[in-house]
Formats: sequence, C-alpha cells, structure tokens
Amino acid sequence: MQISPSEDKLPVVGSPSGPQGTGEGLYFSDGKRKVDYVLVLHQRRNGSIRSHASAAVSHDRLSIVSNGNFPPSAGSDGAAGKGGGGLLREPARAGEVFMELGDAGEKEPTEPADHEVRLIRQEFEASLLEAGLELERDKELKTYGPSFTRLHAPWPVLCREAEFLKIKVPTKTSYELKEESGFGSSMSTVWRKMNHPFQPKVPHQEQERTKFLTHCFSRDKLHLYNITSKDTFFDNATRGRIVYEILRRTVCVRTCQTIGISTLIAKGVYDDAFPLHDGDYKVIGHLEEKSDRQVLHNEWAKYSAFYKYQPIDLVRKYFGEKIGLYFAWLGVYTQLLIPASIVGIIVFCYGVATVDSDVPSLEMCDERLNFTMCPLCDGACDFWQLSTACGTARASHLFDNPATVFFAIFMSLWAVLFLEHWKRRQISLSFSWDLTGIEEDEEHPRPKYETILLQKRQRKQKTKKKKKKKKNEAAIEKLTWKDRLPGYFINVSSVLFMFGLTFSAVFGVIIYRITVSALMAMSPDPDTKSNVRVTVTATAVIINLVVILILDEIYGAVALWLTELEIPKTETHFEERLILKAFLLKFMNAYAPIFYVAFFKGRFAGRPGSYVYVFNHYRMEECAPGGCLIELCIQLSIIMLGKQLIQNNIFEIGIPKLKKLVRALKDKGTAEKEMEEERPPKQWNLDYALAPFDGLTPEYMEMIIQFGFVSLFVASFPLAPLFALLNNIIEIRLDAKKFVTELRRPVAVRAKDIGIWYNILSGMGKFSVIINAFVISFTSDFIPRLVYQYMFSQTGTMHGFIDHTLSYFNVSNFKPGTAPQNLEQGSITVCRYKDYREPPWSPDAYTFSKQYWCVLAARLAFVILFQNLVMFLSLIVAWGIPDVPKTIVEQFKREKKLLVDVFLREEKEKFQLIQSLFSKNASHQPSPHEEHPGKGPQLPGRFSTLPPGPGQGLPRDGGGPRARCRAASFSQFSRNVPTSPKNGDENSRHTMV
Repeated sequence: MQISPSEDKLPVVGSPSGPQGTGEGLYFSDGKRKVDYVLVLHQRRNGSIRSHASAAVSHDRLSIVSNGNFPPSAGSDGAAGKGGGGLLREPARAGEVFMELGDAGEKEPTEPADHEVRLIRQEFEASLLEAGLELERDKELKTYGPSFTRLHAPWPVLCREAEFLKIKVPTKTSYELKEESGFGSSMSTVWRKMNHPFQPKVPHQEQERTKFLTHCFSRDKLHLYNITSKDTFFDNATRGRIVYEILRRTVCVRTCQTIGISTLIAKGVYDDAFPLHDGDYKVIGHLEEKSDRQVLHNEWAKYSAFYKYQPIDLVRKYFGEKIGLYFAWLGVYTQLLIPASIVGIIVFCYGVATVDSDVPSLEMCDERLNFTMCPLCDGACDFWQLSTACGTARASHLFDNPATVFFAIFMSLWAVLFLEHWKRRQISLSFSWDLTGIEEDEEHPRPKYETILLQKRQRKQKTKKKKKKKKNEAAIEKLTWKDRLPGYFINVSSVLFMFGLTFSAVFGVIIYRITVSALMAMSPDPDTKSNVRVTVTATAVIINLVVILILDEIYGAVALWLTELEIPKTETHFEERLILKAFLLKFMNAYAPIFYVAFFKGRFAGRPGSYVYVFNHYRMEECAPGGCLIELCIQLSIIMLGKQLIQNNIFEIGIPKLKKLVRALKDKGTAEKEMEEERPPKQWNLDYALAPFDGLTPEYMEMIIQFGFVSLFVASFPLAPLFALLNNIIEIRLDAKKFVTELRRPVAVRAKDIGIWYNILSGMGKFSVIINAFVISFTSDFIPRLVYQYMFSQTGTMHGFIDHTLSYFNVSNFKPGTAPQNLEQGSITVCRYKDYREPPWSPDAYTFSKQYWCVLAARLAFVILFQNLVMFLSLIVAWGIPDVPKTIVEQFKREKKLLVDVFLREEKEKFQLIQSLFSKNASHQPSPHEEHPGKGPQLPGRFSTLPPGPGQGLPRDGGGPRARCRAASFSQFSRNVPTSPKNGDENSRHTMV
C-alpha cells in the first residue's frame, strides 16, 4: 500500500506510547485504528484483474440492508476514505450499503469463475461492514501478487462480541493473595530467592500477589471494569479472536450457500486470513518499551534461555489458551524428566559398579569352563566358544540387573505421578486464566461437509418430483452413516494395509539380517566372521530408523486423507479422528521393530537339528548369548536418538527453512517491487511471508511417541529419560522460536485442557505397566536367575547358572547338510545351546525340561504380581494427590464471595440512587391532594429495584399494578458516563444490537 510519509507517521490517538503505539504497519493509514485481522487475495499473473482506472465502471449492484447501527461515514475506510481501496463508490442512504459487483469493464473481460468469486468476495465484505467491522484496502489493486484487506473492530463491536463470547475481563475490585506465615513463609521466601535467576524477565511480574476479580463482559456494567483505555482494554489476541468469530459466522447467502472464512479460503475466494504479530521480534530502542513478541523472543525463544522457566502467562496472552496449555504441558513433562533421569543414571551406575562382581558374566567370560556352542548357521558356520561373547555379557549386565526391576516400578509410578501433577497444574492454569466454567464454542460445519451436503441436496432435487422438492430439502439436514459408508470402508481397509506395510518393513529387515549374517559367516576373512553380529545389528537398526522416518511422513499424509474421507462435521471431530488415526499408525511404525526384538526374536528359532527356516533356506534369528535385552537396548537407543536428532534438525529446522527459501524465490519479483514501494515493508507483508500455522498435532505427536520410548521399554534402557530430557530442553526453545519468528500468528483459541492427548497419555501409562512386566519377565534373565538361586542352586548363589541355562545336543543328530563343513569326526560329539531341554541321553530327548516349566510359571507369576503391585501403588499415588490444589479451592471461594459482595453493593447503590431521584421529584413537584395525612413515604425493600408504588410518594395510576423498573447500570442515572464509546448516540445504538 502506498502511503505518504506524513500519513504514515500520524499520531496514534488514545494508544499508549511505546512500540505498540508506533508499530510500523500495525494500523490503518490514519495511524489510529489497529489492524486486527488481514484477508489476503493472491492475484494470479494470467488472471484478468480489474484495474484502478476501470474500477469505476460497474453494471451490477448488490444492495444489503443494514441494521442501522453502523452506517458508512465519510471518514471510514470502508466508505472510500483516504486509506480505502474504493470499496464503496458513492454515499449510501442510512441503513443501506451499496457494493459494486460485476464486470470491471469492456477492456478486460473476466472469466465466469472470476466473476463469481468477485461476487462472493464483495458480498462477504459487505456483510462484514454490516457486522460493524471497518475495512481498508490497498489504494491500487495489483495486477498480480498478494493484495491485502485490513479489518478493524471498533469499540462497539468489541463490546458486543465480548459479551456474546462471554469473555472474562478484570474488574476494578482486587484482593491480595493469602501469604503463608511461620516456617512455610520463610521456606517460600528462600525458594523464591533460589528461583530468581531462573525466572524470565517479564513486565508486571511484581504484581503476582495482587489479583483482580474477573467477570464476563457486559455492556450494562462498563463502570465495574478497569477500563483505562478503549484501545488497550482488549489485548491484540482477544481482538483477533473477536474478529475471527465474526469472520467464522458471516454468511454469503445471495452468491453461495457458504458460512465462514474457512469455507471461502477452501473455495479460493481468499488466499489466507490471519491476525498480525505485534511488530518485529527484534528489540529496537529501549528495553523498557518491548512488545510482547519481543519479550517472548528475548526471554523464551532463545537457546541461551534454556535454564529459565517459561513465561507461560505471557505465552497464553499472546498465542491463546490452547498453545499456552501445550507449552505448559511440555514444561511439566520436561521438569518431571529430571528425577527420572537422575534415577536412571543411578541404575546405570549401579550396573557399571557391579559388572566385575556379576557371577553369570564372569562364568561366561571364563575360558576354563570351555562351553562349546552349536553353530550359528548351517554348513558355513563352525562351533564356537561361549567365552568369545564376553563383551556382550558384560554390556548386558549394565542394563539387566536387579536395579532394573526397581527402575521399571519407579517409571510406572512416575507416569502416574506425571499425569496427576499435570491435572493439578491444568486446574491451576484454568483458574488463573479464567477458564473455569467456559462453554464450548459453537462450531460451524467444515467446508467439505457443507459441499457434500449441498451436492446431496442437488441430487435429491434432480431425482424427485417438483412437488416433493421442498420436503426433501427440509429433510436433508445432515449426512448419515450411509453417506460416510464408502469413507469408513476405505478407512478400515487402508489402516489394515498400513499395518501390513509396517509388518512387511519389519519382516524385510529380519530377512536382511538373516541373509547378511549367513553371507558374512561364509566369508573366508576371520575379521569379517568375528564382527558378524555387531555389523548386522548396527546396519539393520539404521535401516529400521530410515524406514520409520519415511513411513512416518507417509502415514501422516495418509491419516489426513483418510480423515477427510470420513467427512467429519466440525473441526473438533476432524482433529480427534485425525489424531487417533495418526497416533495408531505412527505408534505401530515406531514400536513394531522394538516389539519384535523384545517378545518374538529367538522365540520361534527352534533347536539344533530342528530349526525353523524362512524360504526353506535361512534359519530364523536367535538372541545373542547374553540375551535379547542388550539387542533391545541397542534398538531402542538408536531409534529414539536418531528419530529425535533427525526430526529436530531436518524436519523441524531444515525443511521449514527450505520452504521459506522456495517461497522467497518464488515471490522474488513481487517482493522486490513491494520493497521499492514500501520501505520498510508493512507488517502484513512480513507476516504473509511467514509459514502458516498448521496446528499442534505434530508437536504433540512427537512428544507422545517420545513418552512411549521413555515409559514402555524403559526397563531395557534406563538412560532413555536422560536423552529425552536433553532433547526437550532444546525442543522447548526450538518450538518457541518457531512460533515467535517463523510462523504466522495463530488465532487465540480457548481450551480448558489438552483434549484427547490426555486420554492417550493415560492409556500409554497403563500399557507401560504391562509392557515392562513382560520385558523383565520374558526378555531379561532376572526371573531365571531368581529361580536358579532359590530352587536349583546347591549353594544358594549364582555359581553354575550359565551351565544350568545351556542344554546339550549330540552332533550326530544334525540333519544332512546342516553340520559344519570342517567337522572332524570324533573331536566334538556334544555342543551346547541356550534353552531348557532334556539332554540327548534322556528318554524324552530334546523335550522341555522341568526347569523350563518352573521358569515359565515364575515368569507368569511375576507379571501378575508386578501389574497388581504397580496398579495398587498408582491408586495410592492418585488418591494421595488431590486434583484441585487447596489454595485454588480457597481462592475460588474467596473470589465468589467478593463477586457477590460487588453485585450486592451495586444493587444497593442503584436502590439509593432511585430513591433519591424519586424523593427529589416529590420535593420539587408536591401534590398535597394526593398525599395521605399522617403517613410518610414508605421505603421499598432493602435491595429492591422496584420504584415506590402508590401511596409511597408517587402519583397513582388508576389503581393498576406497579411497573417494575429494569435493572439499570449506574451510568444510566448519572451524568458522569464511564469510559465507553465516544458519543451517546453511538452507545445507545450499540446497546440495542
């Protein structure tokens, strides 16, 4: 937009001095009215656009009857003011607004589609004017590139919508929060001093002890609110939400059956719509004059502020409750990872300290015991000594020791503690953010739902007779399950196909490991043979990681497509179904390889002489000599760390920057032209260059999958909480930087909780108890060691445990072609393998032994005992921690009492004022013939708003009933009108809306 320097620097009337008052591009061209929202129209190069010169030629006119509250004025931008783009071309009569529609002129013929879009757009903007909004366009319409329509909500509109939305605002009444006394007070003081270096430098933080009462906004009670300035009473986030609510419900009836800006964006009428950021995020000038965006950038969105608490209240004020709750949840999760990380480090250090005294690993490393093991593959592999797996056994003890069981119980209780702590924190935030008692906002249907519903009505009109048309139209009010049946069928089949694809990817990696192990075992190089297991495991896990990352992106897009096929009616239903499908697919994708290693690998391999084969040639995998737990640890650590590093560095940093670069190169010519016209560029141009906000689902999903790594298989990797903590410290600042500097400002959406994500977390917490119980009992050697020590050991110690777990196999029982090729007859007659089976000299050779059934019974008993113990302790933790903090309950009762006192005082003042008015009227106009001698004027009830009836100082009205006086505000009986619209006429008109 071209603005002269004198126009651009007009003083801002009624706004505070500071960055928000002098922000470049935050106001209309008059420098007074804030830009609360921006509508973007992207003109195409090959489209025929109406020029400024031919804009005056018009053939069609759309007349819209107004309610008379906001007639176009000469100074209004919508009425062709000096900043307007000629939206209204001639003065209209009161109560009527004329909009230009139709062809631009004979020189530039337009296509029918362009003509229809222009009709819809102009009707929509006329409806916005009727709703009271003020519009401003660029002075000259561009032939191509983005064109902006700025919206401003004046004070009457803000008041009306705030009352309609039940927005809570602070009143003049305040109270001091109760301070602790005695020992608790001194401890709180010490804690505040210790926490001071970690607190962000946020303005008005010193007023934490003072709290203002809040109440739903009402235009009849303006005198109760702390209104110092009409321009700043509603902050920018609230103003943006109010304008979005108007945009969301505005209907285009004449041109199309469409409701809301989201439908118009889906139809291509507008390119986008968004509220503006509060100026630049870089601090220029005095630090005391920083805007909220600059404070967030300096104290929250910098990596150097990693040690500070998040300014959650400021995040909520700037971005809204929904985003504020996400960052509050992420902060609570990260804080509680600290004790989990400390305990995990202690458990790991215990394993390191006791590795040299662990009897089973010492026996496995003892070459004198001479355990000759059966070949790892058929033909090419030779017999091998168990002592060669010494390193694997020692590494396995680091994660498979008695402390691991304690850590698994601790982490199961930690998950419960985390959820309970978050519930308390969420309720505290709901109280401090005035979210208690809010109602769910009414949602309009989604654009696709409206489109399909309209198509269904049109089909019915064609198939039915003309007489039944109206009946059929009235009957079709919503889509039924029959309309969604094809979508449901495709959903079920596609989800099953995706599950099959995930299992196929896991099976493909299994085949890779089997074949590569066999090929490397055939190698004549001894170094290659000795490194078979390490090489195969490492490369297979990397392949798994790459497949998981690729399928993650595919599944995200597929879940979105499948949810669209279901045709959900509202955005809430759409989001919930999308989250469930995406979580289910990504959960299976991330954890399927880990589940295989934990519970299936080595279980179906068979035994020497009777192995299970894949493709009739390759043997199924077996666990390492030290057990499958060390392989599970390697798998979990590489997938978890790789997923976090790659997603953080590539997907969250690299790809957005790449998209931004592509967008900048694409609009390079337009941007250069705008830079020449506007120096510096306006805020709407800067914000349009940012990436659009796509919701919080990817952010939550990433953390939920990480929560699964931390809780589900934590018994195999005690250091998982530590790596999750280090990742989240970076993740908080990364997300903060993205929201403050790289994304357009989202609409401030109200939310009471984190929604369906809490149910998913709760389900995963309960599922983790079962998974950890099975990991300890079936994957680790904890139960076999206990059974051996207390049932089969002669000395009551672990000596002889390795020999107890190894079974015997007679080499003469090898199938033809499966024995080692260089086997010398008579040198080795018996080899060992890990299993509980009868020896070859037993009558029941190679069947499961008594020890196997004892260990299996102990494992199942441990699973039952572990689950019941953890569930019982979880119930105790949940019962011992109340959901609502005691201080919140006390504050809530106190505020309720103070609010009642405020309204009772107001009613009393009304009564006294009415009484004084009537007594003054009686004293000025005495009527002796109507007065009863010996009777003075009787007073009404104590807090009654009724005027005195007959016989109470007022003239009788024919003996009729007394008229009840409407409860009125103080301003209606006082000459001192409180802060309100500029003139009384405007206020009265607005009140009647």
